[in-house]
Amino acid sequence: MNKLRAWYDGLKERERRFVLYGGIGLGVVVLVLGILMPLESAVSNATSRSQERREDLEWMRVNAPTVRAGAAQLLLDTGEPPVVLVDRVGQEAGLASSFRGSQPSGSTGVRVQLEAAPFDTLIEWLATLEQRHGLRIEAITIDRTAKPGLVNASVTLNQSQH
Repeated sequence: MNKLRAWYDGLKERERRFVLYGGIGLGVVVLVLGILMPLESAVSNATSRSQERREDLEWMRVNAPTVRAGAAQLLLDTGEPPVVLVDRVGQEAGLASSFRGSQPSGSTGVRVQLEAAPFDTLIEWLATLEQRHGLRIEAITIDRTAKPGLVNASVTLNQSQH
């Protein structure tokens, strides 16, 4: 710092003013271009995203009853008993080799045992049963196996009342 001060003191008055004003100008440029403009841009983007999210939330609140009513109509009523439906959809999903047994659980439910089922396929199968056929998970137990990605599962499903 002393070397810098000695250098500055060694300048002529005109050069000192030039260095001083140049330093101030450079500081202002760095402040504006390096801090204030990026900060303003970030705040503007955050405000815009926040406003979009508020508008999306308002749209969801207004249209939720319509969406729910439409979803109830999308359920496929095949007329099959839940035990048959679960087996058929499981085979379509590629879980046939993992099924170890299924039995009715009451008049609208079914309990299924699976061994060495691919986890991702199991989740997709359960989502299909719920979203398309109105079978909801009543109870589920999932245990990992020695082989990564495969699980043993016991699932009790029940027909939702719509």
